Amino acid sequence: MFCDGAVSCHQLPAMLPRRRPPPPFSASSLSLFFSLRPFCRPPEMETETGPELRRETPTLSFAALLQPCADADAVAGIVLRHHNPFHAMESHLQLSGTVAPSPHLVLQTLLRLRHASKVALGFFVWARDHAGHRHGADAYDLMVDVLGRVRQFDVAWQLVVEMAQVGVGPSPRTFAVLVRRYVAAGLTRLAVRAFDDMEAFVGRVADGGDFNVLLDTLCKYGHVKVATEVFNKRKSGFLPDEKTYTILIYGWCKINRPQMAKKFLKEMYDRGLEPNVVSYNVLLNGICRRESLHPETRFEKTVDAAQDLFAEMRSRGIEPDVTSYSIVLHVYSRAHKPELSLSMLRAMREKGICPTVVTYTSVIKCLASCGRLEEAELLLDEMTRNGVCPSPATYNCFFKEYRGRKDVDGAMKLYRKMKGLESLTSPDMHSYNILVGMFSKLNKVELVRELWNDMSERGIGPDMDSYTLLIHELCEQREWRRACQFFMEMIEKGFLPQKVTFETLYRGLIQADMLRTWRRLKKKIDEESLKFGAEFQNYHFKPYKR
Repeated sequence: MFCDGAVSCHQLPAMLPRRRPPPPFSASSLSLFFSLRPFCRPPEMETETGPELRRETPTLSFAALLQPCADADAVAGIVLRHHNPFHAMESHLQLSGTVAPSPHLVLQTLLRLRHASKVALGFFVWARDHAGHRHGADAYDLMVDVLGRVRQFDVAWQLVVEMAQVGVGPSPRTFAVLVRRYVAAGLTRLAVRAFDDMEAFVGRVADGGDFNVLLDTLCKYGHVKVATEVFNKRKSGFLPDEKTYTILIYGWCKINRPQMAKKFLKEMYDRGLEPNVVSYNVLLNGICRRESLHPETRFEKTVDAAQDLFAEMRSRGIEPDVTSYSIVLHVYSRAHKPELSLSMLRAMREKGICPTVVTYTSVIKCLASCGRLEEAELLLDEMTRNGVCPSPATYNCFFKEYRGRKDVDGAMKLYRKMKGLESLTSPDMHSYNILVGMFSKLNKVELVRELWNDMSERGIGPDMDSYTLLIHELCEQREWRRACQFFMEMIEKGFLPQKVTFETLYRGLIQADMLRTWRRLKKKIDEESLKFGAEFQNYHFKPYKR
């Protein structure tokens, strides 16, 4: 974990003579590291790969707004290539010719820059202040999300105030985004305060839907105890419905407390609310999401509990749907039971239940992880013949198996197939990270460069995980100079390296007797940390005091 305070780089201890390495990292000697903390990307709550449950809460994903736009690709590429912390943003755009920002162009460019927080904010301010552009609500909401990801909440609040001043909001979605980023950062009390502040900005009292979004966000990131506390204190003001209880059932299941989830299911009945198939699927998923399915007795106990819940559903007149079967299929997949997976897939077809992309992906994952790639490929062909479009997660099952086999040709053949014009599915960030890690480990420099350029051109990355994977692999191969190059590029784009990355690079340079390189790297980071505060002063944002 990183410390909460920022320490001035002037407090750094002086460098020791050349023949002696610098002191080990401590709170003081890492002050330059911590001074960059506001632009770190807080760790998102990772969820277990499995069936997606429809909990009927609004999506806050901005990726859905991304559209093909050649002009936005060109502008984002110019800004990323020529971004220099010491030069004004507009100078680079002037070099490229006249840029006439339209709402569509600005939004699409910001979407392509959303993983580089500093660059995105610079472009946002340039368009607002120097190009005479008026941002729309989507652009403001996106920047609130981008700034919240790197914990720049003061600036995010200033944008919320600015939205009210220029008459483009804020809307309940703006506050839903802000709440999500507070919760993702572990600041649950501030999230609840932001929810309470919504009335003053939006002009109406929060309703049951807004309350459900707050509870859903808290539960999604594992803060179900806080969600339950908020629910118990405020349920008299917001009449709970089936969605509210389903969210809380999901939250307790997420932290592997299905017994507490069953208590809320009982409370639903006591209040006269009828659970639907979604409520039962959430509980079913909670029962089946055990951390381990070994030994065999634990697997059998899990399957028996799932069958008991199926029986209870049918006794109440609720027939299990495709999601219900997909959850059990995922259990078979995790337990590496390919025959059971194929048998249940056949049973679903016989019952007239059409498998979804999640269903197929679970079976394909099971077959691929068991080394049965040929059968997995046949199932992939069947999937497309039946009109079910594979998702990136489907293809990632193959990439992981190719990684385990060190099959470079197979991985690149599938990757190029996904990139083809006839493909309906493009690689996602996880796909790229699997391949970058694989090819870095195998020292396939040209392939890594190709992937790196592709994801940059598509505007989906690289992200912090991409840089971390690449830097660690370069350190393993003692490619210190290239590791330093990507390390600095990472910081300039607004990603704060993890402590282990910093220490790995430090130890490697010292052991390789490259103290001069370390000093040059440290000097550049010093300059970056000094520039950090001045860069924000140029944006004319003042911290918003609530």
